[in-house]
Amino acid sequence: MVQTPAKTFTLPEFLDLPETEPASEYIDGRIIQKPMPQGEHSAIQTELAPAINLIVKPQKIARAFCELRCTFGNRSIVPDISVFMWDRIARQENGGVANVFVIAPLEFRLNSFFKVKTLV
Repeated sequence: MVQTPAKTFTLPEFLDLPETEPASEYIDGRIIQKPMPQGEHSAIQTELAPAINLIVKPQKIARAFCELRCTFGNRSIVPDISVFMWDRIARQENGGVANVFVIAPLEFRLNSFFKVKTLV
């Protein structure tokens, strides 16, 4: 049987596609759909981000975000938790958090064994 290579996309083509559930990520021309999170994974994620923010947000050191699309380089990813240093948080003109982040975060993913590992 002959296999046809998967179509590659440019980053702008990927960003023009509708969002998927669970989210799809774009890495070097390839589109990869994230697996649907399970209960334990979701529980850890919803506890970890506020725990990080409890420590770093009041002093304006950094801020943790869950499931935030981050587009940078030749990637558009949706980490389980993204941590941005305070001065790197994308902002609107009024100072609020922007909807689009075009820089790389400090990224944390919860792997299948629910251990936290740094990817970037």
